[in-house]
Amino acid sequence: MSKTTSGDFTKTTGWLDWYTGPAKPQFQLPAGAVDAHCHVFGPGAEFPYAPERKYTPCDASKAQLFALRDHLGFARNVVVQATCHGADNRAMVDACLASGGKARGVATVRRTITDQELQQLHAAGVRGVRFNFVKRLVDFTPKDELMEIAGRIAKLGWHVVIYFEAVDLPQLWDFFTSLPTTVVVDHMGRPDVTKGVDSEEFALFLKFMREHPNVWSKVSCPERLSATGPQALDGEQAAYRDVVPFARRVVEEFPDRVLWGTDWPHPNLKDHMPDDGLLVDFIPHIAPTPELQRKLLVDNPMRLYWPEEAS
Repeated sequence: MSKTTSGDFTKTTGWLDWYTGPAKPQFQLPAGAVDAHCHVFGPGAEFPYAPERKYTPCDASKAQLFALRDHLGFARNVVVQATCHGADNRAMVDACLASGGKARGVATVRRTITDQELQQLHAAGVRGVRFNFVKRLVDFTPKDELMEIAGRIAKLGWHVVIYFEAVDLPQLWDFFTSLPTTVVVDHMGRPDVTKGVDSEEFALFLKFMREHPNVWSKVSCPERLSATGPQALDGEQAAYRDVVPFARRVVEEFPDRVLWGTDWPHPNLKDHMPDDGLLVDFIPHIAPTPELQRKLLVDNPMRLYWPEEAS
């Protein structure tokens, strides 16, 4: 059954709704595991979508996110501001505040934000800002504005999350390497997996991480990167095999600088909507040992988002 969009909004034509009734993962997550990349959408009636948005999703509430967290076996979430909300962070902040300390946030901010507003975001649990360079999702923000924001949030101990596509890394390299914070790359910089794990494009991404120890990577979203699958549906226990070599190489070379998240509720997927339980079963294919799994899912996200609790 199609999911609704509340408020005075009409869902984007052809929108794929998040998966109802996900499987229980066969892979048992380590105690304290963090879903380090997920979102909330609205609900639109309570938290309106931004006028400048490039898509209108179905609602995906904090209660539904937390129910998924518990079903999959995660202990905590990192809620990343969704582009459909622009720089209005209220839905993300509301989820963090309602989590009882089990969620942290990544915000989208403009240079007009005041120091007091940044402090309010920090008190709510925000620990990073996201800079999006995927042109089909957002309008261009001048790099001088982004650098100004990065300098201000560095004083709070926050980090910068960057979302870009592999083909654009060469032109963004100088900007990324000048950021004064920890830098977290979404989804390995979206490599083109059809070019192979030894491609020049992916080699450049590995060089980026190798030469800059402040750069981390999320090894998430195989459902966005896969070209040949198979998809995480119908009980598939070895989904997205064409993505595994990429994510595993990053995990094994940079075990202390990787994160993983579901990306629920999976905005803007065009091909299929994965079963989140089967997505969790992707993890042991890319982090094959208990030590790597613990670093990926517990130690690293705790160090970045809950440093006051990290051992």
